[in-house]
Amino acid sequence: MNPRVPPPRRPGLPLRARLATTVGGAAGRASRLAGRGDGSVIGGVIGLRLKPDLLRLLARGRQVVLVTGTNGKTTTTRLITAALGADGQQVASNAFGANMEAGLVSALARAPDAAMAVLEVDEKHMPAMLEATGARVVALLNLSRDQMDRAAEIWMLARRWRAALAAAQGCHVIANADDPLVAWAAGQAGKVTWVAAGQRWHDDSWCCPQCGSHLRRDGDHWYCGECSNRRPAVSWVLAGDQVIDPADRSWPAGLDLPGRANRSNAVMALAVADLFGISVPQAMAALQHVRSVAGRYTQASRRGCALRLLLAKNPAGWLETLDILAPPPVPVLLAVNAQGPDGRDTSWLWDVDYRRLRGRPVLVTGERRTDLAVRLEADEVAFRVVGGIDEAVDLARAASMEVVANYTAFQQVRAVLGRTV
Repeated sequence: MNPRVPPPRRPGLPLRARLATTVGGAAGRASRLAGRGDGSVIGGVIGLRLKPDLLRLLARGRQVVLVTGTNGKTTTTRLITAALGADGQQVASNAFGANMEAGLVSALARAPDAAMAVLEVDEKHMPAMLEATGARVVALLNLSRDQMDRAAEIWMLARRWRAALAAAQGCHVIANADDPLVAWAAGQAGKVTWVAAGQRWHDDSWCCPQCGSHLRRDGDHWYCGECSNRRPAVSWVLAGDQVIDPADRSWPAGLDLPGRANRSNAVMALAVADLFGISVPQAMAALQHVRSVAGRYTQASRRGCALRLLLAKNPAGWLETLDILAPPPVPVLLAVNAQGPDGRDTSWLWDVDYRRLRGRPVLVTGERRTDLAVRLEADEVAFRVVGGIDEAVDLARAASMEVVANYTAFQQVRAVLGRTV
């Protein structure tokens, strides 16, 4: 294991930067008091208007970890934060998923004395945020289609990642070797730790990102038949419910969070923690205390019905979420919107296999409930359209219910339930 790295002495902020953080912090608090959100964006927006290079100034002198990918960013960020804070050290983090520049500014401003920061970063903005923060570590989880009207085609994102990481030679990359696009993006980084974290969703990685030829797969291994591109040799492995570390020692990946996807997030978190001298037992003990992440997996009661909230934003996310649903006859409420943070295009619904919902009570809501209803009808899934969570509970008349929603629909459900986290 690596020795614990002592935190550097952080330089003070210039006067205008201190003013920007003070005014931004006040705006964030006002937003929370007014019930308009958690204040994790507006404070950063105002701070950046007053001091455009505020993120660079706030990150200066800190050991920064950036976490990016299509799925699992918020959960992995939470797990890494828990692991690095296991010995009581303060760690700055954007715990509620505000993952663009304003959100990062707010997170750092709220923890001015934290020598370490773990920050979730939007895939599109990762290169710019890496340059601004001078991050010591970047964790790359996966790449698949999501919000293509905003984030563009994923091969373009991979090329941008590759260029940014090649330029940041002082940065240590923790990369999921099972995702060919991630492996290619990290291939020219100065220092990489490869993790076999898994990739169940293959529909966005059939072709070699290096030469465009068809990728071949042999179990967990992938390789190109036309060029030298292949899965790198890994140091960390997720094998079922066990984590195998670089010394070939096996550890139980026991989490309170459900599903294989979260075990995948956990092995990435353990690899990051190891860089900072945190042992696997110490880190895993901290990870086991994480039970809910920004509302995900929260248990709440509504009109006598026990609800569990699950987030699914894209086909890869739905694949994992459908795996952890309570078995029939527990009813499921599906909620889909198509606002800016969701992506305006709902054609991705046709890449999800909803046939697994046959034979159980299914209710549908959200601003794009008609789109979802058409999709379910094509998969011969019986359903009922409802106006919201309360109507769903009243119709189901069940002791418990699973609620699966995409991003803004999820936030609407949380608002109705009082934002239990």
